[in-house]
Amino acid sequence: MFPEKARIVGASAIGNVLEWFDFAIYGYFAITIGQAFFPHQDPVAQLLSTFGVFAIGCLMRPLGSLLSGSIGDRYGRRAALTVSMTAMAFSTFLVGILPGYETLGMAAPLLLTLLRMVQGLSLGGECPTAFIFMIEHAGARRRGLAGAMATGGGAAGLLLGSASGALLTAVTPPDILQDWGWRLPFLLGLPVGLMGLWLRRGVPEPPRDSGIVAAPVREVFNHHLPLLARLACMASLGAVTFFIVFLYLVSWLQFVDGVSPVRALGFSSIAMAAALPIYLSAGWLSDRIGRRKLLLGAMAVALVGAVPLFWLMHHTDPLLVLAGELGFVLIIGTVFGIEPAFMVEATPAPIRCTAVALAFNLPAGILGGLAPLAATWLIHRTDNDLSPAFLVMAAAVISFVATASFPDRTGLADAPSTVAPKT
Repeated sequence: MFPEKARIVGASAIGNVLEWFDFAIYGYFAITIGQAFFPHQDPVAQLLSTFGVFAIGCLMRPLGSLLSGSIGDRYGRRAALTVSMTAMAFSTFLVGILPGYETLGMAAPLLLTLLRMVQGLSLGGECPTAFIFMIEHAGARRRGLAGAMATGGGAAGLLLGSASGALLTAVTPPDILQDWGWRLPFLLGLPVGLMGLWLRRGVPEPPRDSGIVAAPVREVFNHHLPLLARLACMASLGAVTFFIVFLYLVSWLQFVDGVSPVRALGFSSIAMAAALPIYLSAGWLSDRIGRRKLLLGAMAVALVGAVPLFWLMHHTDPLLVLAGELGFVLIIGTVFGIEPAFMVEATPAPIRCTAVALAFNLPAGILGGLAPLAATWLIHRTDNDLSPAFLVMAAAVISFVATASFPDRTGLADAPSTVAPKT
């Protein structure tokens, strides 16, 4: 029994490990990638262009939700996970071997954009389907911990990406890193993806006693649109804060504070290492005292603490920088440790993959994907180095109001559907 449960955990988490590993590496080497694919622009324009391509990939996540959600609700969660893993593994590998501007000219950034779009499509399906898969396998009293374990794969992927970036930056001469060294982590996408597909072979589908909807996307938009809107608003804080803290801050620390790349990546690695136990602790605690109150508390802390935490990071003392980053990690870890189970319990099972994937990815793709670009533009436009904090505060207000509109369904049975499923 234990090996089967361990395989379910591994099969659910490995896709998130790979996909967030890739997104972390892209964010951490944003400056180098900008120089390779946009060499004729000034440094600020290069960074804006790189994060612009990043944002385009993230904007594809809602479309990936529609594709993967339909597959997951109609043909099973495992089928959706197989499609997303295959697309992510090959597109990540191809980024690693894609020639730069000096070789392909304008075709280089265009092909980079296309590959990021494929990665965005796959991530839109992988992340929410993985935590739905694991939560539906868990018992009613362990849903929070199960969801935290699945999303914890994302934290593990970010940690591996950060650690890989820090190690490469520390041991590789700058000219080699600039030339081809940054490509090495992307090449790992293919073997890790193949390992994930092997793990998912033979893993049973979660039990589904409530039937199958013939057209889940149409069902969601015709009968569950208010629920979708509230869930998407609830997910706004996690999306914005996650992308700013775990992907943008490495560049922010270098540009704004003059922190060396090695030290910036080191801070990020420590923060990521702290995130995983916070995810698991928050999920475990939510199974015991309820999810709603913990989520509302984390959102309130984000609202009042965003500016002070950015102020801490805007110092030369490394302990203050780390304290500010860890403060944000506490907020993010609490939100992402609880949010998966909260969303699953709020959503009827026949349309769960579609509704949860859309609700999770709409704010991630639109707000989160644009957050690094918006933060870079805000600082350049306002000359206020703390201005990214206002993005976090705005998202916190939206998420708090939306979360407060839900009852606490911790441990309860599936939420009722307004339309009977078609079998």
